[in-house]
Amino acid sequence: MRVGLLFATAGAVAAAPALALLLLAATGAAATGPALLALLAVALASLLLALLWVHDMDRLAQAVRYALTENNLALGHAADAARLPPVQRIAHAIERLARTLAARAAQVGQGLRATEAIIDRLPDPLLVLGADRDIRRANAAARGAFGNDIAAVLRHPALRGAIDRAFAQGATQSADLTLFAPVARELQATVLPLDPPLPDGAHAIVMLSDRSRERAVERMRADFVANVSHELRTPLASLIGFIATLQGPAADDPPAQRRFLGIMAEQAERMNRLIDDLLSLSRIELTEHQPPSGHADLAAIAARIAASFEPRMAARRVTLDVALAPDLPELVADADQIEQVLQNLVDNALKYGREGGRVRLTAVRAEPGRWPARPGVVLSVADDGPGIPRVHIPRLTERFYRVDKGRSRSAGGTGLGLAIVKHIVNHHRGQLAIDSEEGKGATFLVWLPLPTPGSGAAD
Repeated sequence: MRVGLLFATAGAVAAAPALALLLLAATGAAATGPALLALLAVALASLLLALLWVHDMDRLAQAVRYALTENNLALGHAADAARLPPVQRIAHAIERLARTLAARAAQVGQGLRATEAIIDRLPDPLLVLGADRDIRRANAAARGAFGNDIAAVLRHPALRGAIDRAFAQGATQSADLTLFAPVARELQATVLPLDPPLPDGAHAIVMLSDRSRERAVERMRADFVANVSHELRTPLASLIGFIATLQGPAADDPPAQRRFLGIMAEQAERMNRLIDDLLSLSRIELTEHQPPSGHADLAAIAARIAASFEPRMAARRVTLDVALAPDLPELVADADQIEQVLQNLVDNALKYGREGGRVRLTAVRAEPGRWPARPGVVLSVADDGPGIPRVHIPRLTERFYRVDKGRSRSAGGTGLGLAIVKHIVNHHRGQLAIDSEEGKGATFLVWLPLPTPGSGAAD
């Protein structure tokens, strides 16, 4: 093919002068010998020129290829290898154009990387969608908030409807959605169509703003007023009645005053515990949608729990057995909240267990089957009391739900201990289970995830 191109080029160059020489020789205007010599010279010159032309065209083609691949070093060599001045000028022009385009491409690439870095550091989750409405890119906040469930978030009916409307109408759309796994979260989604699409194929941006905290604050205010007004009515009525009695009939009765003041102190302490538990529950609910951080040493927590309950255990002649597996690593958890979980569970076991009985606090690695497949630890608090009727177990973690209201109040319970435990376990992406039979005691089990390699927090 190269030889054919060479002769075709030489023929094109020599055609005109060769034809002129032949006409001159045929008409006698030029002697035949000199005309043939001139014709041979034209042929040789045309062949030489064709060789140079084909060589330079090859170099020019190489220069274009190197420009397309941004191989600037080879591009300069290809431009310098051209021999004909016009081709040299064209090759060097291609070289300058390629370098200019490469510099602009580098600037654009730097700008894109800067933009991606900014997007990746935005505090709210952000997703970039392609024309097929699949995820092209997700920032760090989205990866941290949803992990491997990002695609499942896009399948939420409310969000999918907003995306469809944004693509169809070319206008910004919004939607409110609630996610229930791994913990309940309320999000506000905003879908921004991109017209024209970005060079990387991005057709829309989805911004997800977590409104769980704001909604939790709203519910907390309403629930706090409702709960306080209901639960404080009885002790307040008692205090008001005893104060009226002390001011009236018992004003000069010291034995009655001592008895009434003791009851009033108990009612005031009950109100104080109730308010403390309500505030604690509200604080936990505010951050329940966020994964915990920090580390919890179960051995140290169990030792503090055992020490804090010693006086009450002695008063009820109850024995606390603590058994922790020796190979348990630290939990990625809020240590204060884990201590509160164990404190509430041990407190319940002490209150409702058998006097002179035994309470067992254990912690072991989770066995596969009952619990999630990922690594975890199971905390267990068991008593040998009268147990809990099966019908009550599903409702035990409801606020102010009591199996035996009279016994609960006499034991100093607020009806919020297990609700607090449930919300702390949810905050830690764990699970709570209750095993009990009447007459055989009750066991409260808490499964908490262990950190996986390369992770710094519970998912």
